[in-house]
Amino acid sequence: MITRILIRIARAVVENVISQLGQQFNVVEQMAMAPMKAIVGQVVGGVWIGKGADAFVEEVNSIMMPSAQNICQHINVFSGNLNRALDIMTQADNQVRSIVGGISDVFGGIF
Repeated sequence: MITRILIRIARAVVENVISQLGQQFNVVEQMAMAPMKAIVGQVVGGVWIGKGADAFVEEVNSIMMPSAQNICQHINVFSGNLNRALDIMTQADNQVRSIVGGISDVFGGIF
């Protein structure tokens, strides 16, 4: 009984962490990547021209965007790993309950 409560609590905590990761992914995407893309689009569109503009676009596209994408990828991988951990925890809990139920049936048949 206590184990079941602890598993429910653990599941809720992990699900909350996964939710928070999703929110962080959105923050990186909306507050970092989207503005960078918009600024690059404006510069490429002619708002700023010359070698400095070209260097800026190159720097954003080759350093900043890949770094932000890397962060998003890590968030997705970590979130996926946590989801797999939840699945494993659920399977283990089901297996233990099945084993305990079987043992209970055996003892119930004896007594």
